[in-house]
Amino acid sequence: MKTLFPPYAHPSPELPLDGDTWIVRELPGDRRSLHQSLGRIDLDWGSRSLADVLADVDAWRADGAEGLFLDRAPAGSGGVGPVALTVRLAARRGLHRVVLNPGVPTHPLYRDLGVRICTFEGPWSAYQSWDGDGSKPGDGHIVHGVPSALLTAARRLMGRRGAGFGLATDASPYVSAGSLAGGAGSGDS
Repeated sequence: MKTLFPPYAHPSPELPLDGDTWIVRELPGDRRSLHQSLGRIDLDWGSRSLADVLADVDAWRADGAEGLFLDRAPAGSGGVGPVALTVRLAARRGLHRVVLNPGVPTHPLYRDLGVRICTFEGPWSAYQSWDGDGSKPGDGHIVHGVPSALLTAARRLMGRRGAGFGLATDASPYVSAGSLAGGAGSGDS
């Protein structure tokens, strides 16, 4: 399973990274390592203007990101058009690795975009009872707030549920931006 570190759970500097690890960066220019990085673009559930989103695509291309993490993406059929346009523009700009993160299963039309989809993002308490309805093998699962003693169990559950990429971490997505500078330190894959 590939490991994806969202901005709130960047790995500690001591953690060895491999080719199956993606680091999601919050802003162009904040590169902490030369490792594979995805630039985060907040789609604000589809309410951001297309011009602003496309300007972000260009900023990440200029920065040298290897791909994009389209965060807070819409999941319903009404958002497919703008997301598809963003994905096509990214490909034209050389950003072929795209992860769509609505955090929930999407309308089936999103499957035709040829991108990875994160169909779960939420706390450990919700993941334990999540039935996975609408998720496909290979989709991403980001599980936060896992008690440290249960990180291995969370990774195993992700594997049983067919996650192709993601992260189980004891970090919380509600940390301040200032605390991101040193990484979460205890993020686990």
